[in-house]
Amino acid sequence: MMLAKFFQYAYLIFAVLFLYDAINKYMSQGTIAYTSLLLAALAVFMYFFRQKFRRKYDNKDNSK
Repeated sequence: MMLAKFFQYAYLIFAVLFLYDAINKYMSQGTIAYTSLLLAALAVFMYFFRQKFRRKYDNKDNSK
């Protein structure tokens, strides 16, 4: 189960990287990188999605 927790936080790392990429492209080229912003938003969503289901799975194991 520790591996699932690691991947949960990996989504946040990817969100930061995609956000950095979008900001870097905006500062250097003046264009908005919609793809990077979309992937950053998706990574944040996946973090909370995985967190919710990991807690649900942990509560299911603890109730037995």
